[in-house]
Amino acid sequence: MAVVPDFLIKRVYQKGSLKKTDEGVSLQLKNVLGPGVISGFNFVMVNDVRFEPKDVKFVHEGKEYRGDIISETNPISFRLGQTGTITLCGKECLTEGLNKIIIEIVNPEVGKAQLKVEDNYTA
Repeated sequence: MAVVPDFLIKRVYQKGSLKKTDEGVSLQLKNVLGPGVISGFNFVMVNDVRFEPKDVKFVHEGKEYRGDIISETNPISFRLGQTGTITLCGKECLTEGLNKIIIEIVNPEVGKAQLKVEDNYTA
């Protein structure tokens, strides 16, 4: 199983993309690491508010995927240079200023990978 250093994983998050939407919160990822596959979202956490896979939507290549249907048998190809938007539904979690974000995904080659970043939000 490959190990990806934290400093590389952090580069996937698009700084400044954290926004409040009608559905909840959105943020963007960009694959800057190489050919990849997402085979699951274990959870996303913003400021200690946890979003389970059923509360996560991933929009990629014009298609919307619910986090609870992405799996080893139903993965998403996430190639180098591609972007995706994560929408977190149903809970208030943003605060004015700095927000802590943790995204735990599953990848067949790496296993679980946690992306831990901070981003500013201004209302």
